[in-house]
Amino acid sequence: MENKLHVQDLRISFRTSNGKVQAVRGIDFDLSRGETLAIVGESGSGKSVTSKAILGILAGNSIVESGEIIYDGQDLLKISEEDFHKIRGDKIAMIFQDPMSSLNPIVRIGRQLTEAMLLKGKNRQRESRNSFYGYLKSLGSMMAASAANDTERTRAAVSCRKFQQFEKKHTELEAAYNIAHEGASEALDDIGIIAFELEKNTVARGAADRVKDIARCCRESLNKYVVDPDIYKEEVLHNASSLEGNFQKKDYPAVLKSLYRLRDIMAEGAERPKPNFFRMGYYLTFSDKPLPEMPLEKLNDFLLDFLEKDFMRDFVSDAKRALTYSADQCRIRMGRAVEELEAAKPIFAAKQLNKKQCMDTWKKLGKTVKETIDPLAVSRDSLVYTFSPSMKSELLKYFYGVKANVGILRGYEREKRKYDAIVSKGGKPDWELADPAVTDLELIKANLSHIIHRLAEHYQKILDSAGSRDYHAETIAAIDYLMQSASGIVDKVTPRIARHRAIRLMEEVGISEPHKRFRQYPFEFSGGMRQRIVIAIALAANPDILICDEPTTALDVTIQSQILELISKLKTERSLSVIFITHDLGVVANMADRVAVMYAGKIVEYGTSEDIFYHAAHPYTWALLSSMPDLDTDEKLTAIPGTPPNMIYPPKGDAFALRNKYAMQIDFERQPPMFRINDTHYAATWLLHPDAPKVDPPKAVMDRIARMNQRREAENE
Repeated sequence: MENKLHVQDLRISFRTSNGKVQAVRGIDFDLSRGETLAIVGESGSGKSVTSKAILGILAGNSIVESGEIIYDGQDLLKISEEDFHKIRGDKIAMIFQDPMSSLNPIVRIGRQLTEAMLLKGKNRQRESRNSFYGYLKSLGSMMAASAANDTERTRAAVSCRKFQQFEKKHTELEAAYNIAHEGASEALDDIGIIAFELEKNTVARGAADRVKDIARCCRESLNKYVVDPDIYKEEVLHNASSLEGNFQKKDYPAVLKSLYRLRDIMAEGAERPKPNFFRMGYYLTFSDKPLPEMPLEKLNDFLLDFLEKDFMRDFVSDAKRALTYSADQCRIRMGRAVEELEAAKPIFAAKQLNKKQCMDTWKKLGKTVKETIDPLAVSRDSLVYTFSPSMKSELLKYFYGVKANVGILRGYEREKRKYDAIVSKGGKPDWELADPAVTDLELIKANLSHIIHRLAEHYQKILDSAGSRDYHAETIAAIDYLMQSASGIVDKVTPRIARHRAIRLMEEVGISEPHKRFRQYPFEFSGGMRQRIVIAIALAANPDILICDEPTTALDVTIQSQILELISKLKTERSLSVIFITHDLGVVANMADRVAVMYAGKIVEYGTSEDIFYHAAHPYTWALLSSMPDLDTDEKLTAIPGTPPNMIYPPKGDAFALRNKYAMQIDFERQPPMFRINDTHYAATWLLHPDAPKVDPPKAVMDRIARMNQRREAENE
């Protein structure tokens, strides 16, 4: 399964007037495509801080002490705000707890929906154009460099020129198709609204403009591969003109007749399968014969045969040679990089780091590592791409900390003298003396060594597995990447198209009468409807990852269920990866693939939904399950005693120990490691240690598991 997000050893603190609050203390998790990860825990456990770190919206007093958040080969903790702007909303979107905090109360819903589409649409076009021409140029250069003779070199140059030439035809055909198909789809939507109004004799305000839009969209739909003009042109133009004329005359029966016929034609056009314009573009560019008339499936096969016989075979061969050559060159440079990384380790492990020596070494290593990047690799190597910014960030943090710690310690000593003076006179200070919020220099040095070691190890694995790469498959993937980039160039989002897509999106999230609602303000919607609009806005740019930060907390249980079902449905339909943050374990029982239980800034249990609900192992998870009501609960719910620890003064051992009736002496002295239960299930509790006494879960948990097993068996029968 494709990994979309990787979080490792994330540690985040906040500077406060009372001291440093340790909000997140070393968490790790992965998120795969189409997967829902639920992060569960009570208020203050670090759930929302983690989500805000992923989105790059942490408060100004935050301190990212260590860790990395890898998305698309980038460490989101190290990139600039400009780079984050390309990701936030476009690739990673968020639904907040309070929908009104995400909506502008004085701007219409329609404008708030279309704004994201228009802004991100232009960025995507630009990125697609740069990707296509940049990659094709790199591929051509490597083809020429890897050529054995002038014949191969000339053939490679001609192939690249031909590829660029017929891609222009491909994008031209696809752009025309996109306009026509969007026109047919938009016409269908508006026809349904107007026809309904006319049938009920309730013509709404703005109907005349909508009729004009229908006529215009129907005319735009005339395309060989949508609404065939050879068959329907006369009929479409006649009905479109009649539609406008009869509506002005208020001859509604005639209008309905035209609408019904246009609806049939548009529906047929919108449902027609899309041709392979990539293959068609090549044929129309380089064949001296017209496009043959045959069914679409046969036509696609015919075009594929022509493409492969005339061009693709040689192009794939040249591209494969280029990819192999490029990878070989990179491996040579990786070997040198490993040597330099090993030589640099003592410099960053010294007792006291030398600023000039460290910065010079970082610059040299950064240049060496950059040279190992394969220009023909379609996907980014995250470790390579994040090496230089990660090293720079840690070094700046270290040398800033060296200076800052001096002042912080002086201030602490002053406060301590005051504190001790009051105590010595028999007084009781009205404040607590917190430990100084100094930068942990040893932790930073450990991070630096870890970054270097991990990259050297990564390079060594690549070098050891060189013989197992499938260059043919990589070549096909590279060509697919070029095709997708070319298609993205012509995927234009105009205000009209944005409006149409926004209305369809409102329908998708369950908003009734979207045409009417499009022009309304947020205060005209109920709480559940506003949350649906926020979900629609989050989906407007078609993100890869959707973060839901307690989106159902303020809603009643009926609406809550609807929103959860909606998120699950959208996840399946769009192959979304979802991070669902909640304090209620019951909310995610039926929608989460994996669950991470957080307490006091750490993940204390991690596993599949099956693992967590049927085989929970951590006392805190037991407590959450015991306090969760269901329809069969007849006994008094168990409350978790005590309160979470003050993270200005984090506990020495297990943070949950004071609230845990199963706590042992070691829980108060040492933090438990993450014990492996099985391949998918882990828990940080000393109860899993081989020497620990056997402890059964509470009766409430055992009874709940028994009831769930009974229900599951009944459903399977």
